[in-house]
Amino acid sequence: MKILLVEDDKTIASGLEYSLQQEHYSTVICHDVASAKEVLAEGIDQFTLCLFDLQLPDGSGYELCKMVKEQRDIPVIFLTVVDDEVNVVMGLDMGADDYITKPFRVRELLSRIKSVLRRYQKPSQAKNIIDIDNIRINTLVGKVFKNNAEISLTALEYRLLLIFGNHIGQVLSRNQLLEQIWDVAGDFVNDNTLTVYIKRLREKLEDDPGQPTLIKTVRGLGYKVGD
Repeated sequence: MKILLVEDDKTIASGLEYSLQQEHYSTVICHDVASAKEVLAEGIDQFTLCLFDLQLPDGSGYELCKMVKEQRDIPVIFLTVVDDEVNVVMGLDMGADDYITKPFRVRELLSRIKSVLRRYQKPSQAKNIIDIDNIRINTLVGKVFKNNAEISLTALEYRLLLIFGNHIGQVLSRNQLLEQIWDVAGDFVNDNTLTVYIKRLREKLEDDPGQPTLIKTVRGLGYKVGD
């Protein structure tokens, strides 16, 4: 995930950059409105979240927030020394998702970032259509299709496939899978049962179940669907 940080205090910016990178965020740092606008013009789609200082030498974080929100609905958090209701309300009315008042603890900011990102992730986790190669999951009607032909799945098989569909490209451990499918449809699910259901899904969905390309085993870690 890449974060755009616009902060005119270079010492604060450097400290925040280090902390964000320690949390495995990549960062782009700007120190004024003009350079931030150039970066956004080059490719706003590269960013997952924006942190904007409210008071900048050549303008304000309001301008940048307006620019971002007009192009894409990505989260914006304001950094401000002005704990002033008028400024806070104005920022939120412009579409900002949160604000934090300086001085702040880095841990508090990281917590706010994670909270805002979770809110934005919820719609994507509720997709009506999920495509995985030649497999399509229609969550509105609870049906699965392979090459446009419907595939009959049990409730637990469907739930297991949906978990994979909501985590495309991620390696899921057996424990993670077990936690999410436990007791679905009244069935007792243990490690051996999970193995059986993975096998059944492969038999129904893979072109060659013996050499699966859809539900891939990542040795020593778990399973992965997609790149």
